Amino acid sequence: MLKQLYIKNFTLIDELDIQLHPGFSVITGETGAGKSIILGAIGLLLGNRADTKSIKSGRDRCIIEAHFDLSKYQMQAFFDDNDIDYDASDTIIRRELTAAGKSRAFINDTPVPLTRMRELGEQLVDIHSQHQNLLLQKEDFQLNVVDILAQDASLLHAYQQEYKQYTQKKNQLEQLKADIAKSRENEEFMRFQYKELDDAKLQENELEELEQESEMLSHSEDIKTALYTADNALSGEDKSILEQLRTAQNQLDNIKEVYPDVAELAERMQSSYIELKDIAQEIGYSVDRVEFDPARLNTINERIDQLYTLQQKFHVEDITALIATRDRIAQQLENIDHGDEDIESMEQDVKLSLEKAQQAAKKLTAVRQQAAKKIEQEMKQRLVPLGIPNVRFEISFSEKPLSKDGIDKVNFLFSANRSTPLQPVSQVASGGEIARVMLSLKAMISGAVKLPTIIFDEIDTGVSGKIAEKMAEIMTEMGNLERQVISITHLPQIAAMGSHHYKVLKEETDHGTISQMRELSEPERIQEIAQMLSGSDITEAALANAKELLHKHTNKRK
Repeated sequence: MLKQLYIKNFTLIDELDIQLHPGFSVITGETGAGKSIILGAIGLLLGNRADTKSIKSGRDRCIIEAHFDLSKYQMQAFFDDNDIDYDASDTIIRRELTAAGKSRAFINDTPVPLTRMRELGEQLVDIHSQHQNLLLQKEDFQLNVVDILAQDASLLHAYQQEYKQYTQKKNQLEQLKADIAKSRENEEFMRFQYKELDDAKLQENELEELEQESEMLSHSEDIKTALYTADNALSGEDKSILEQLRTAQNQLDNIKEVYPDVAELAERMQSSYIELKDIAQEIGYSVDRVEFDPARLNTINERIDQLYTLQQKFHVEDITALIATRDRIAQQLENIDHGDEDIESMEQDVKLSLEKAQQAAKKLTAVRQQAAKKIEQEMKQRLVPLGIPNVRFEISFSEKPLSKDGIDKVNFLFSANRSTPLQPVSQVASGGEIARVMLSLKAMISGAVKLPTIIFDEIDTGVSGKIAEKMAEIMTEMGNLERQVISITHLPQIAAMGSHHYKVLKEETDHGTISQMRELSEPERIQEIAQMLSGSDITEAALANAKELLHKHTNKRK
């Protein structure tokens, strides 16, 4: 649950630091006092888009921070999966906006992308505003309600896996058909291309080796001259290096007995002689191997030209890519030659996959229809006390093409009167009736989903008196299910039933208009509820009525 909210430099708020409580709480205040600003700030913590206009005029940044107690909601997996420190009793979410247009998000002081904040926010707070009533017009919302209350997550997941496999195989089949059709249009040209590449007998690294040999043959005379000169210097007939080295070694050998200090030098010279003699032999072999071969050079250069021409023709940079092109064309030709067989085989595979997905979808439908009957009964039980005694509520099912969420098209049908035919709820229900339907749905959902905090923004629009009191009872019931329910209201019947009461007020100062929010004491609550009952001129009767309302519900809570 949301236990503390801190706002600084946001719109009309200088600084707000307020404690919040579990159970059912209410927020009141005159129109324009700043209740929507509070919701806007919380919305930013849930990952909503930021606007630099939200920063209080003249300030360079704003900060919104919330502390949550998640100890009852088993949410550690989210933090582990995202490598974020987890403190169940004090999870901190913070959003910072700068006048320069920068937005930063933090979870437990760890910087996170906005998508991650939004992902967590969806699990922490549900803000139900009047525009959310429009969700009743959306088929996916209605189906989602049924799924939540049916608790069919495992069946839905199993179906979606089958559906994913089916769509993948179907796409592969369509791609194969398209590839084969396109290939057949260019078959003759492709066979020409393949023959040209196949006849070239391409080999990896061939071009590099040929270029090296071409370079050597082009400079064969220079190479041979250098090798011959080196060979003559080492082992030629006229004062060669080897001959002189042998003479020097013999001289040292002759004096080893009388001058032992040269023994090591003689051994080193012997090693040098052996090494140089080996080098001279290798150079001699190389002299014999290097020959100028114009015919071979011409053959190599022709092959190099052929390979470069192929690279340019097929728009590739090396032989490896040419080989890959040849193999790709070969595969395309293989598909053409065996295309009908491949298509038939894949069609059978797609058909089998479709049957599996349809079977999984039917299982899902059966569970949904069973849950729908229970929802219909509970909705009637909830709506009758809310001032719709002749309510009829049904969930209709019709089949739709296979999709990500199954084959079910769901429609919530509603009638407030026995004589009025059932029609889609969004088409026949008044604003007040839709609010009551949504509240009843939220109450049912809250029992199935562990959502810490639910905020209702003027859900009581279009109702009053006893009906408002019943709506407050439902919200109180929701607040007793280990969650926090906050209602922004203009109705004294609802305001009196909150275990905690906050007031949003706007005040004019020397520095401009500011909004504040504070928790009311019991005497202040009496004054506020009396004002809601009678207007700005608070009468004794209104005060007495406010006391009676407040004490009645205080006793109920006890």
